[in-house]
Amino acid sequence: MTLPDVAERLDVSISKVHQMIRDRELLSVRRDGVRRIPADLVANETVLKHLPGVLNLLSDNGYDDEAALRWLYEPDDTLPGATAAAALSGDQAREVKRRAQAQAF
Repeated sequence: MTLPDVAERLDVSISKVHQMIRDRELLSVRRDGVRRIPADLVANETVLKHLPGVLNLLSDNGYDDEAALRWLYEPDDTLPGATAAAALSGDQAREVKRRAQAQAF
């Protein structure tokens, strides 16, 4: 999703979306020169509950936004939905956080 699309879905200003990215509440990457946010990280009218914590853990472990995006969407058959991003929206979110924390070791 583009940043204006996210702002509309969350019913916030575009500057608030930029602030959420700076505060690591959301993850954005450039595709074809346009900053985008994966749509499944924005659940209905909110950001996935555990996403900010996971993004901060990954950032603390040296992951930039591109690396964090790859980690979130890397296939993992041991998680529901087969990716960490998909598991964040279910009852395995704590397991995803645990795995993100373990990246430091």
